[in-house]
Amino acid sequence: MLQINDTIISMDLIETQFICDLNKCKGQCCVDGDSGAPLEKDENDKINEILPVIWDELSPKAQALISKQGISYEDYDGELVTSIINGKECVFTYFDEQGVCKCVIDNAYREGRISVPKPISCHLYPIRLQKYREFTAVNYHKWSVCNPAVKLGQKEGVELYKFLKEPLIRKFGEKWYKDVYEAAKLVEIEKE
Repeated sequence: MLQINDTIISMDLIETQFICDLNKCKGQCCVDGDSGAPLEKDENDKINEILPVIWDELSPKAQALISKQGISYEDYDGELVTSIINGKECVFTYFDEQGVCKCVIDNAYREGRISVPKPISCHLYPIRLQKYREFTAVNYHKWSVCNPAVKLGQKEGVELYKFLKEPLIRKFGEKWYKDVYEAAKLVEIEKE
């Protein structure tokens, strides 16, 4: 474990090699799971604000569910999460021509039609955050769905924290990321 500021970081972020391989997994992390994607309160509010812009891109089932229960609900842990259709895919998903599950919010954001990025929990995946009173745990969520990502990461030699540089900086800032990078270099030196 590494400690940087008020975060405790699993060594898996430094030691695991990982690059999402959407051609193999088809975005299964947006479809399978126990509940929807964790949302921060401000994310929930911002997504509700941009909902009219992306409404027509949502599936009819997603529109019906959102009309009934909203874009989110509290899961069994009392955590705010995105609504999911029939216990499966997130309401913000769509499937491209190759059957890859993608995010309507992310698509609209990357096209510049909205200023709200996809939820940070989605952007960081397979990193999961667990907030405690004194610190935030930054852990790697190992899941068989991501086995192709581990293989691709090993083939390309890219560590998880490098692959997820953009969302890690989005969440924790440039200085924090630089500190992780420097700590990872020290860990590599110690291994030699």
